[in-house]
Amino acid sequence: MPSPPMVRVVSSSTVKPPPRPRERIPLTSWDASMLSSNYIQKGLLFHRPTSCSPVNVADHLAAALGDALVHYYPIAGRFATEQHRDEHTGAVVGCSVHVDCAGQGVEVVHAVADGVTMADVLPRDADVPRGVLAQFFQLTDAVNYGGQEQPLFAVQVTDLADGVFVGFAYNHALSDGTAFWDFVNYWAALARARLGLAAPKPSFERWSPDGGAAGPAVLPCADVSELIERAPPLQLRERMLHFSAESLEALKERAREELLAAGDTAGAAALTKFQALSSLLWRCITRARRLAPEQETTCRAAINNRARLRPQLPQDYFGNTIYAIGTDSTRAADLLERGHGWAAAAVGRAVAAHTDASIRARVAAWTARPMVYTHRFFDPTGTMMGSSPRFDMYGCDFGWGSPVAARSGMANKFDGKTSLYPGREGAGSIDAELTLSPDNMAALEEDDEFWAAVTPDAPVPVPAPEKKAT
Repeated sequence: MPSPPMVRVVSSSTVKPPPRPRERIPLTSWDASMLSSNYIQKGLLFHRPTSCSPVNVADHLAAALGDALVHYYPIAGRFATEQHRDEHTGAVVGCSVHVDCAGQGVEVVHAVADGVTMADVLPRDADVPRGVLAQFFQLTDAVNYGGQEQPLFAVQVTDLADGVFVGFAYNHALSDGTAFWDFVNYWAALARARLGLAAPKPSFERWSPDGGAAGPAVLPCADVSELIERAPPLQLRERMLHFSAESLEALKERAREELLAAGDTAGAAALTKFQALSSLLWRCITRARRLAPEQETTCRAAINNRARLRPQLPQDYFGNTIYAIGTDSTRAADLLERGHGWAAAAVGRAVAAHTDASIRARVAAWTARPMVYTHRFFDPTGTMMGSSPRFDMYGCDFGWGSPVAARSGMANKFDGKTSLYPGREGAGSIDAELTLSPDNMAALEEDDEFWAAVTPDAPVPVPAPEKKAT
C-alpha cells in the first residue's frame, strides 16, 4: 500500500482574545477525570470556496476566531496546577487544575495536501483513510493534561485539490462535545457575519452538587503527571457507515415487534432509534469478535447530564457534563440468542436509570476516590457509543456553504468504539464511525444482518451555486 501523501505547512499563527482581567476557572470532577484522555479531534470537509484563495480562507477563519474568543476566552487559556497542603503539617495532600484565562492564545495552521482530492478523503464503500486524515489535525498524540504548555485548541486549515478540510484539536478536559460544537457554530456564525450577529454568551460557572460555587476537584497526588497514562499504539480499521432515517425506523420496528412478541410492552413503548442502532452494533460487533459463549459483554454510551440533573443545567453550560453509562453485563451467547429487541431494551434500561440521583451518587463516589480515565477503562469485550447525532456539525457554515462531511483524527480510538454523527441529509439519519481491529472488521464485513441495515454510500454532493456577499 502506498504511503499517504505528506501535508505541507504553509503558515502558523497564534490567535488571542482582546485583553481582559485574568480569571481562573476550576476543573471539577467531570473535567479533571478527562486529564489523561486525548484531545477531541473532529473536522469538517468543504467544497473549495470560489470567491477567495486558500490563504484567504485561513485568514478569514482566524479573524472570526478572534471575534469568537471575546466570549469564549477560556479556550485561549492554559491549564495550571495548584498543590493542596495539610493546614497543620504542611504536607502535600493533593492537587487541582484550573484554566488560567490569561489570553495565551490558540493555534491556527494553514497547510496544503498536494494532490489530495475530496474523493480521497471520502472513498466510497471503503475504509476511512486513517493515514491521510491523521495529517489534517494538530496535537494528535497530546493528552489533555498537556494543556499546561500546549494550546487548548488548535485549528488546521488544509487546502485540497478541490476542497478545504478544517481540523479541530480541542482539549476534552475543558468541555464536552456539546459545548465544543456550540462554540464551533458560534464561531461559524461570526465568520458569516463577523460582529453583526447577536449570539448568546456561554456560561463558565461550573456546576456544584450543593448548588453553591464550585470548588476545584482535588486529585490524590502531588503532581497530576503521576496519574497520566498514554494509550499504546493500536492496529485499527475504520469505516464510516450511513444509516438513513428509513433504515433506522426499520431497525426500531423490528426491535419493537420482538419485544411485543416476548410480552415486554413497556420496553417496546420506550424504544428509540438510538437503542435500535446500539443494539445492532453491540450484537454484530460481539459476533465479529467471536467471543467465547461465557464471555460477558456490555454496551456503553456517553450521555449528557445537562437535562437529567434537577434543576437542569442550561444548554449553554460550558464544561464537561457527561458520563459513560452501561448495560448490565450479559453472556455473549445470551446477547446473540435473545435477539435484537432484547438488546435494544437493555440499552434503554441503562439510559432510563441515569437520573439526577444516580449522577449525584457518581459525583460523590468520585469525590471520595478521585481518578482520571485512562485506556485501562476501555473494555475489550464491550462496545462504546460516543459523540452524538444531535451535535450541529452541518450547521457550521463559515461563509461558503455547509460541510460535505464530518470526520475525525486518530485520537481516542480503540476496538469497539463507535462515534455517532448526524447524517448530512438530516431527517433523523445517522452516520456511525466504527473502529475495530483488522480481524474483527474483516469478520463484520461478512455479517449479513449488519449490512442489511447499512445504507449504501452516496457520491460526494455537487456544491450549490455560491451566495454572493451583500
